[in-house]
Amino acid sequence: MVTREEVEAAYARTSGWVRHTPLAESGNQEPYHLWFKCEYMQHTGSFKARGAFNRLLTAKENGQLDPEVGIVVASGGNAGLANAYAAAKLGVPATVFVPESAPANKVHKLYAIGATVVQGGAEYAEAYAAAVKFAEEKGAVYCHAYDQPEIVAGAGGVGLELLDELPDVDTILVAVGGGGLMGGIAAAAEGRAHVVGVEPETVPTLHTALAQGEPVDVAVSGIAADSLGARRIGEIGFGVARRTGVQSVLVTDEDIVDARRALWERHRIVVEHGAAAAYAALLSGAYSPRDGETVAVVLCGANTDPAHF
Repeated sequence: MVTREEVEAAYARTSGWVRHTPLAESGNQEPYHLWFKCEYMQHTGSFKARGAFNRLLTAKENGQLDPEVGIVVASGGNAGLANAYAAAKLGVPATVFVPESAPANKVHKLYAIGATVVQGGAEYAEAYAAAVKFAEEKGAVYCHAYDQPEIVAGAGGVGLELLDELPDVDTILVAVGGGGLMGGIAAAAEGRAHVVGVEPETVPTLHTALAQGEPVDVAVSGIAADSLGARRIGEIGFGVARRTGVQSVLVTDEDIVDARRALWERHRIVVEHGAAAAYAALLSGAYSPRDGETVAVVLCGANTDPAHF
């Protein structure tokens, strides 16, 4: 379980390694106040760099990071990019296992950073199994895409920054895949703001877990599966969600496409479909703010082809 204190420690540890991303007022004409946390401007184009640096720096502090072997991660793209980037900055090798469905633009970026890329399997779960085996055999530090305390606590820095700049925020909307970002933000905001986890109907990891009372496997499909395509919610994220009362709402692929287009047309913001899911909750009515409510939407990633709208 991750607490606000752990998030604060992670934020202090990673200071100077990650960007403090902007918070922008939307200028919307709705009866509520809307802000965007522009985390897509983070190193490598997503929030994942925060957890990656916290995981690697912690391992280095503990003497677990072998500079000859380095780290290994399984990722459809964003976590791989972030961990490869962090490894490069710390001067250690990175091996990234990705499914065959990983977007080509993300795979190309992995090579550009200098990572060793191993591609195979239809979905994230298969890449995960291969990466775990690699870590056991080679002694590499395994960096989970979303379900390690250091990863979740690092991601929670998004919430700390948001609350520092917008202390009166009532509600934070954040996309959920494996739940690392949601868990970190919910821990940071515990007792201070309401967190709403937004998921595609085609990958309802949190929604299903809350209904069943525990994390369970779900089918993975849809337009945002490359970044939100975890088969089940992480134990840490789920535990924080239960403890802090995170609300879960679902949006359709059509809602996500519309929200991504609206972010560009109204605000000149380009994000990937997974990041647009959080904004889709507002546009679709999946989440309806009350009059005067202050709402922050976390735009968590921009590793996409802007030509494809």
